[in-house]
Formats: sequence, structure tokens, C-alpha cells
Amino acid sequence: MEIALTSLFVDDQREALAFYTDVLGFVKRQDIPLGMHSWLTVVSPEAPDGPELLLEPSHHPAVKPYREAMIHDGIPLAQFAVGDVEAEYARLAGRGVVFTQPPLDIGAAVVAIFDDTCGNLIQLMEPKPDEDPS
Repeated sequence: MEIALTSLFVDDQREALAFYTDVLGFVKRQDIPLGMHSWLTVVSPEAPDGPELLLEPSHHPAVKPYREAMIHDGIPLAQFAVGDVEAEYARLAGRGVVFTQPPLDIGAAVVAIFDDTCGNLIQLMEPKPDEDPS
């Protein structure tokens, strides 16, 4: 069993697509019209056949209170692994991305959290290699 697709609720699919591709650097994988919305996914350019991120319309009534509570508590709704959080922080901040938490060493990883402009907090994480205790 493997993860093939995961969803992230977004306020506007076209704005989300622009942010996730033009700013973050993901690649559009699928864009299938479904009435007023689309089945719209992006993938990492490093893993074009890897897991897809579905940019899901946030029109369901349960989404707004859920996301508001998560943002209020500072909890990210997705985590993206990067090789160097400090470098990614500098790159994205230079592109106007607003971070709610700058890079922070939490022991097992370095993390940073940003606002995706689509209604979500997203965490970048750079896992640290396991240290040999011997």
C-alpha cells in the first residue's frame, strides 16, 4: 500500500494552482473539469510520478471551521520535505511568501511554517539524519 493522492482544501483552485506552481515550484499533473470546479492536482518536479496533491475546493460547510481552528492553533495542514529549510525559507520569503514560523530546529528536524494564501498553513521540514549513538 502506498499514498498516491492527498487533498488540501483551497479557497480558489486557479489561485491555488498559480501559488503551488509559480511560487512553490510544483508541476500541474491533472486538470479535469467537473462542473464549476476541477479535479486539479500538482506533483513535485522531483517525483513527477509520485504522490499527487489534490487542490480541493473548500465549499463544504465543515471546511471553514476546521481550517479556522487549525490556523488559530498554528497547526499546518500539510508538510513538505525539503533538503534545506533555511535555503527554501530564503527563496520563498524572497518571492513574498509569508511565514508564521521561521526555521526552527526541533531536534529531529528543522521546520518552518508559511501561509499558502489559499486558506492553509503549510510546514516545510528538513529531517535530520539519524545519529549513531555509539
